[in-house]
Amino acid sequence: MPDDRAAEGLIMAKKLYVGNLNYRTTEERLKNVFSPYGNVVSAVVITDKISGQSKGFGFVELETEDAAAAAVAALNNTEFDGRKIRVNYAEEKSRPDRPYNRMAGSGRKKTGNRTVNPASAPDFPEA
Repeated sequence: MPDDRAAEGLIMAKKLYVGNLNYRTTEERLKNVFSPYGNVVSAVVITDKISGQSKGFGFVELETEDAAAAAVAALNNTEFDGRKIRVNYAEEKSRPDRPYNRMAGSGRKKTGNRTVNPASAPDFPEA
């Protein structure tokens, strides 16, 4: 199903979003269900970074736009691994512009400049 968002570059025509996956669905099973519609370039089930558990969605990339369209038409709102899955074109995730923060993710608190420039250090008389 053509979409005006594809012309704007927001839709990745051959990459599909697959939602409401069973938490036990594997990448191999995901690939197998899409392979009748065309050559599957990649199939990924998104997992939590810490626990490794599936987040219940994934992405499948097909070789051609026609294969992707056929897969969407055939598989959207169908049952797979005991759940009614949602299949549609993946959208480019827009990220908000954020100011550069050099301390982000360092695990340290910014407490100010603790280094002393020897040229600006006070002179103390020798005892």
